[in-house]
Amino acid sequence: MRISDDRYNRDRSRLDLALRFIRHEARTHTIKTWTGLSDDRIRKLYRTYLVDAGECQVPRHRGKSPSQAAFFMRSPRLRQETSVLASMLLLFDVITPEPNSPEGASPASVPRGALLCEAFEIYRQLTPRPQITFEHAVFLAVALLRGHELRINACRDCGAIIVVDRLTLRAPTCHECQRTHSLPVRRALCRR
Repeated sequence: MRISDDRYNRDRSRLDLALRFIRHEARTHTIKTWTGLSDDRIRKLYRTYLVDAGECQVPRHRGKSPSQAAFFMRSPRLRQETSVLASMLLLFDVITPEPNSPEGASPASVPRGALLCEAFEIYRQLTPRPQITFEHAVFLAVALLRGHELRINACRDCGAIIVVDRLTLRAPTCHECQRTHSLPVRRALCRR
């Protein structure tokens, strides 16, 4: 294999990943970070392969990417969806159980980006009416790799994978265990 073949394959994988990110409605900055393509090249890809090719119109979001970890803890349903997505990220080796990204190093790469897309697509198939967007999934993966705000833990009762705030002091429980433990308490209160 010649050197030019390697470069062609590398460029082709970057372009393929950029198209996948575009189809998942990723922002230009996110695509640029994960693929290394320029803003102009990303816009041209969008125009050429999606708009001019007659594919369905994929919306392009503007503004900053999500950056608040509190989003994932907002409701029991979001916590449950976050756990499902984190499980997929672990299964596809996008993240590891323990944070391992060195300070200042970017966890973004083309191979990891392709795995991230695979994990997100499976999450979407497993979750009815998912609330977590692709941009949030990217943020979750990076946050779990760095471990500054969020971390992966196991439910103290059943051992299921859950995502918790890094500063949590109590032993965490999953949504199902919380619900089953609160049912006897509710029934006892109703009998009074």
